[in-house]
Amino acid sequence: MYQEERLLKILEQLNEQQSMSVSEICNRFQVSRDTARRDIVKLVEQGAVIRTHGGVSLPKLKETLLAYRERVNAYSEEKMRIGAKAQTLIKENEKYYFDVSTTVSYLAEQLKKNVDVFTHSLDIAGILSNQADISLFLFGGQLNVNNRFFFDMESIHQVLNMHFDCAFLGAAAIMGDGIYFEDKDDAYIKNTVVKRTSRNIVLADSKKFSLSSYYKGIDWQDIDVIITDKLPPQSFVKIFQDYRIELLLTD
Repeated sequence: MYQEERLLKILEQLNEQQSMSVSEICNRFQVSRDTARRDIVKLVEQGAVIRTHGGVSLPKLKETLLAYRERVNAYSEEKMRIGAKAQTLIKENEKYYFDVSTTVSYLAEQLKKNVDVFTHSLDIAGILSNQADISLFLFGGQLNVNNRFFFDMESIHQVLNMHFDCAFLGAAAIMGDGIYFEDKDDAYIKNTVVKRTSRNIVLADSKKFSLSSYYKGIDWQDIDVIITDKLPPQSFVKIFQDYRIELLLTD
């Protein structure tokens, strides 16, 4: 379950019982206390809940749940459109790398072609596991529970001995010197993958151009295409022109 879905379900439960403890969130959604606390912080930052001793409760405004649901649906729709645009670039019988990314997962949900897909994402593996026409290959290693991907150096060695027709990559933030991510190991995997492909395509909603993150995983010279939902700030458009990166918009 993605964090956006879990946050919505927490709010739905709060609408019924008004408050929840950290332990209740852990038990109901089978997550760690650290994950439950991160969910609480996210909801508090968005003004959807108020923090209490040991948990959260709803503010007095009854419109909170509806407003949050509308934001989640709008955000998901943007990712769905990006995924649909990306699918038009996929060709039959080629080998693709699918990154750990909620936006790339929307591409996976819409994929209906006969292709080979390689990934280290637990969620994308689950989405594609029942697709008869898709040959799925999962890079192994230790599961990163928080970010839901597998990693070890053996997987990196496997990537170094492969070549992909194309990689579809996500982004935590798009900054002035490249694409950034929240996890060091995840950034390392992406930096390795982009050197082993014929074409690298970044899928990112427009808000990623206003965010910052910690670890750079992709340099501009390694990107061929960026798909987003709105025209980015002019400073980024200039960068794309300088590096001959094709910009595709869903709108």
